[in-house]
This record gives sequence, C-alpha cells and structure tokens, in this order.
Amino acid sequence: MEHVLSIAGLDRLLAHLAADGFRVVGPTMREGTIVYGDVSSAADLPGGWGDEHEPGHYRLRARDDDALFGFAVGPHSWKQYLHPPTLEVLTIASLSGEPVLIEPDPPAPMAFIGVRACDISAIAVQDNVFMGGAFVDRHYATRREPTFVVAANCTDPGGTCFCVSMSTGPGAAGGFDIALTEVLEPAHHFIAWSGTDRGAAVLEALDTTEATAAQVDAARRRVAMAAESMGRQLDTDGLPEVIARNREHPRWDAVAERCLACANCTMVCPTCFCSTFEETTDLADNSVRVRRWDSCFNDEFSYMHGGPVRESTAGRYRQWLTHKLSSWWDQFGQSGCVGCGRCITWCPVGIDITAEAAAVRAEEVAGV
Repeated sequence: MEHVLSIAGLDRLLAHLAADGFRVVGPTMREGTIVYGDVSSAADLPGGWGDEHEPGHYRLRARDDDALFGFAVGPHSWKQYLHPPTLEVLTIASLSGEPVLIEPDPPAPMAFIGVRACDISAIAVQDNVFMGGAFVDRHYATRREPTFVVAANCTDPGGTCFCVSMSTGPGAAGGFDIALTEVLEPAHHFIAWSGTDRGAAVLEALDTTEATAAQVDAARRRVAMAAESMGRQLDTDGLPEVIARNREHPRWDAVAERCLACANCTMVCPTCFCSTFEETTDLADNSVRVRRWDSCFNDEFSYMHGGPVRESTAGRYRQWLTHKLSSWWDQFGQSGCVGCGRCITWCPVGIDITAEAAAVRAEEVAGV
C-alpha cells in the first residue's frame, strides 16, 4: 500500500528513526556541493537546490520550486559510511608486558535518507563483495546489517547519469525499507511505501493516509519522465566480452594522453573497494592497524618486488575500466558500474566511461 507523507510527516519519520537509536544521515549542502551528513529535519535537506552534471563539471543551481530531493548525486556515496575511507581495524596494546588485542567498538546503527536507486544498487554490489562469499568482512557487516534505508526515487537526473542503461534506476526496485517519490503539485508531498516489515512498521507508526490511484500515478509519471531524460547511455550488450577481447586496443593509449591518474574516479565511485593497510608501533610496543582506501591508479598499488606491475597510465586506466565493466562479472557475477555518472562528473579532464567503452566497441567493429 502506498502512503501520502507530507513535509511534516517526513519530519516525523526522521524523528522516529532517531528515537529508535539510529544515526540519521542524509543529503545536506556544504561548500557548494550536496554531500551527506547528519540530519534531524527536512530543514537540513537541500530544499530548492538542484545540480548540473557534465564531464568535468559540477555546479549547484537554484530551482524554481522547493524540492528537497531535486538533485542527482553529489561527490559522496554511501560507501563512506559502510566502508569508511579510514578505519582503525584493531589495536594491539602491551599491557603488563603481555599483548592484548583490542577491537574498536561497533558504530551506532545508521538510517540513510534519500538513497538513489543507483546507490541502492551500489550498496548491493558492495554487499556482494564484502558479504557474498565464504569470507565476510565483519567491519562492513557490522555497519551494513542494521542500516535502515529510505530511498528517494530520482526525478531529475544529471547530464552524466546512465542508470537506465545499467538497469539500476531511476526508480528503486528493492533494497530499501521505505521508498519515497517526491511530488510537488498540487501540494508538496511524498508517496511512500515499504519494502520490508520494519519499514512497514515505521510507516504505520507515522499514522499516514493511503494514497489515491491518481496520486500514485502522478508519482510514477515523474519517475518515468526521469527515465526518458538520461544524460548518457551505454550499450551493455556483450560489453564484458568486447572489453576482454581488447586489452591491447590502441584506445587505452589515447585516453592515457588525457588521464591524470588522479584517482578521482575511484574515490567518488560507489562500488570501488580497494584498500591498503598501515601499521604503526609506538615506543611502548602498542601497535595500531588502519585500513585506508587505495586506488588502482596509484603507482604503488600494483607494486611487487622490483617495481609496479602497471607502470603506465594507460595500463592503470585499462585496469579500472576493464574491472568495472568486464572482469567484475567474472569475479562477482555482476557489473561493477551502476550508472551514477560520478566518475564522469568528477574527472578533472572529463573522461567519459560511456564514451570510452563505446569507442572500443565501435573500433572493434570497424576492424581497428
């Protein structure tokens, strides 16, 4: 059953989650960007603001309405909360001359507000990476398992979005506790529905009204219009095989002439998961092990005895794109790309993953 949720009702939802012990996190405005942070009411959300996305370009724009979720995505992804950029994994303390293993306390359970469909798919990808096999990353699992997800269907995609091509949006199909679609007319409200029993329990506690068929249709039309307004598209038919056949394609050298190997694409990507470990020891023999995000674009990432395996920028870009669109299927049985477009927007020189993949496909057909 779909429910009607007013702005005041959204405030009650956030307060309810906070009262249940969740750390409530959602989109906020800071330093000219829309990023994630702690929120307590609708007033903390970026009401009346949208965003512009093009290759190498991002800018906030004032909207002519009061939409709270009238933007695409920002430079942050929810990865930073489930797979933190820096994480103290353990401490080995020397107490009374004996080493004692001290693990960090688990974080408070989190409620994510306004999660886009592409980012829900990205969380599912990382679930598969960290919890889908025989080995379970307990640091990820302790954050992920209690997380309450409130999706916000996208109604205004950016110029670099291509979630329709990846079958990951703009409407959320699952992976949420509650989903919202924002409707601005005739009165500002949300159509809400539950995806889990605990989501249904929360909506019931909010004492909402049932949505009419006309209200549900209006919300669906907004999402359908967004699906027709994608800024990019990617032909995924046989793409993993195309990429795998072209590891020595001259296109890799061509893109390397522009690529700065800055690692921006891997930092903003909601699915990239590479990390490194650092261990420090003080004079009292106390040792701290920290896990930090790493990137396949870093020179030392593939370092082995004698030097790095991938010395060239071309080799590093090829590694990233090939893993994302091709070998991720071999490793995890799915794509590593969800079509959010962040890697295009935040590439300083505007390299476009959809254009590069299309070029490899086209030139292969042309017999290059």
